[in-house]
Order: sequence, then structure tokens, then C-alpha cells
Amino acid sequence: MTQNHVPGMEASAVSVLKRAVELDKSSRFQESIVCYQEGIQLLMDVLKAVKDDSKKTHYRERIKGYMERAEQIKVHLNREKEEGKYHEQIKIPENATGYSYDKLFRPYISETLTEVWVEDPYVRHIHQLYNLLRFCEMLLKAPCKVKRIHLLTSQDEGESSSQQTNALAEIKQSLQAHKVTLDLQYSSTIHDREIRFDNGWIIKIGRGLDYFKKPQGRFSIGYCDYDLRQCQETTVDVFHTKHTKTT
Repeated sequence: MTQNHVPGMEASAVSVLKRAVELDKSSRFQESIVCYQEGIQLLMDVLKAVKDDSKKTHYRERIKGYMERAEQIKVHLNREKEEGKYHEQIKIPENATGYSYDKLFRPYISETLTEVWVEDPYVRHIHQLYNLLRFCEMLLKAPCKVKRIHLLTSQDEGESSSQQTNALAEIKQSLQAHKVTLDLQYSSTIHDREIRFDNGWIIKIGRGLDYFKKPQGRFSIGYCDYDLRQCQETTVDVFHTKHTKTT
């Protein structure tokens, strides 16, 4: 990195670390860790590029402070997880953006993740089926090795029942090409919405995967990029347990 790139890199680090502090103050610790780590790496890149000794000292002190705080949070999270007390709540406001599946779930995905359980009664209509597909795509791109996805949902018994059946069959076949198995089960009594990872994380979203608003049109911003798609108000509760359901 040249000297000309330092201001831009520093601005990026400041932005990410500001977000880390905001998440930290909101007790959204798992998300804050991700931002702290990214921001610290950016500052370390800046440190390597600057020549001025006083600036180097300044950056080293800042990096040290952020690393100490990140380590404190890690210790706190590990203790909470060991005691089975971890609970984090994220409130998604009405019309908010920036809550794509990647942004929401990525902090809880690790290299040890191999199996996922999705319980959502409403994976029927075309946009809900696309939501599931996008969720699967997110998992395939994430830094993990998911081998099996379990879906428990309700069966559409109306006129669009074939649409649900055909779409889920196509998703299943497509996942097989990526060496991922989709286990599908139907329940007529399912109500709660829950996503579980076999690394211990449990994410409960009030609206399930269907928390995005319908875009204004097929060529409007947010139609393709879910980070730019407006959301419906909902609450996300995140828990951690050492024992996850395996059946």
C-alpha cells in the first residue's frame, strides 16, 4: 500500500471501528467482535505504510486499545456461552436497510459449521421460496462447510401447492450439485420460527426469513441486493447453547 492510499484506508478503519463501538455499546457483542477485527486489520495495514514515527506510535496505541477491548468481549462471550446465558437481541426498525442474510447471520458462522436447521412455517409463496434460496446461497459463500440443511415448514394445500413442491425440489437438486443435502419435512402445527447452527448458535427472527419488504419494482434499488432492500419491523433473538438439536 502506498502513502497515497493511507488516508482512504484510515477512513475505512475509522468507519468500521466506529460501528464496532456502536455495536459494543448496544451489547451486540458478537457483531462488534467482527467489526473490531476488521477495523484492527485495516489499522495494521495503515501502520505498515506510514513512515512518521509519531504516527506509528499513535496507531500502535489505538490498535492496542481496540485489541484489548476485543479480547475482553471474547472472554465475556465465552463465559456467557459456557454458562448457557448468552442472549443478544437485535431490533430491525421499519423500513431499515443493511440487514441482508449475510450481514445478519455472518457473525455466527464459523469454520466448524456443517449442519443447519431452519424452522419456518411460511416457505410457500414465490418470494418466500426465493428467500430460502438466498439463505442457502449465503451459506455456500460463507467461510464454513455446510453439508446438510434441514427445513421444517408447512405444506401449501392451496392452488399454488405445486409451485412450493417444484421449487423446493429444484433447490434440493441444486444444492446436491454443491454437495449439500436438503432434508425437507412438513408440519401442520408449526408456528415458531427458528434457525439453528450446529456450532451452537440459535437465531430466532420474529418474521422468520420473510422480513424484507416487497420492492417498488423489478428495476428498483434493493430488488437484487438485499442490503439495500427495506425491511419490515421485527426482532431477532440470538442464543448460544453447547447442545444443539440433531434430529
